[in-house]
Amino acid sequence: MQTQVPYTWPQDEREAIALQERLRPLVDHTGPGPQHPRLVAGLDVAYSETDRVAAAVVVIDTATLAPVEQATAVATAPFPYIPGLFAFRELPVLLTALESLRVTPEVLLCDGHGLAHPRRFGLACHLGLITGVPAVGVAKTPFTGVYDPASLGPRRGDHADLLDGSETVGRALRTQPGVKPVHVSTGHLIDLDTACRHVLSLAPKYRLPETTRLADRLSRDALRAART
Repeated sequence: MQTQVPYTWPQDEREAIALQERLRPLVDHTGPGPQHPRLVAGLDVAYSETDRVAAAVVVIDTATLAPVEQATAVATAPFPYIPGLFAFRELPVLLTALESLRVTPEVLLCDGHGLAHPRRFGLACHLGLITGVPAVGVAKTPFTGVYDPASLGPRRGDHADLLDGSETVGRALRTQPGVKPVHVSTGHLIDLDTACRHVLSLAPKYRLPETTRLADRLSRDALRAART
């Protein structure tokens, strides 16, 4: 798994947008990706009021949903808070955490977006392209794209397309009966059907997949530890 950024990191908004536009055509949203992965990693970050960023990666065994390995990293955010450019705040510290893993996950599930992004190049796209590992965005709230609530059934597994105009950029996926959906979009080297199937299989009890739940908790713990 590649964790080194193969280009100069942007220093401002103009450079960051230009890099997203340059890299976007390199992303593969057609998959198919691994159909039966054994090791899937969840990635999440937590922020402090002082712009400290704690990244967490939790690799789980899909057969048991038990953690196999986990890693954290803490740093100062290297980029300002600009909607649509969160990857430039989060990627460096996420890559540092990934670099310390001894196992190589087969799929990365990011707490964020992939194709469902104004420039079709969210965090999951960027992370998948750098690492070469199939990546998926799983977000609690939509960013780009809307769905018709009337078309989303109440049962586990029901879903509705996230549309930006006439373009499908992801899916609102109901992981538990009657709860709010999560918002899934492809990042790199995986198609939307496969991505949603993996997310659903990793969420047998709760709204969020186990990868996201565990990484969220670990990132918050790492941030608290960094304050002491």
